[in-house]
Amino acid sequence: MYLSTEAKAEIFAKHGKSAADTGTTEGQVALFTYRIAHLTGHLKKNKHDFSTQLSLQKLVGKRRGLLAYLFKKDINRYRAIIKALALRDIIK
Repeated sequence: MYLSTEAKAEIFAKHGKSAADTGTTEGQVALFTYRIAHLTGHLKKNKHDFSTQLSLQKLVGKRRGLLAYLFKKDINRYRAIIKALALRDIIK
């Protein structure tokens, strides 16, 4: 698999509360961002891989939903994760 257990733990440790706490919104957004970047690179090489394209669209939608949830619940956490992952140029 392209992402080892150690790499996932590192992502969750950096963006979540701890490496073992995989349920935080920030950790999930960070993991989705990593996966989106990986799939985008794959699609640049394989333009006709439509199943990967569909998976990428679903991941982007999931990440957008989590970010919308975080925006409604705690705007400061939303701003922090946007800045940490450099997702948008303009922060609301």
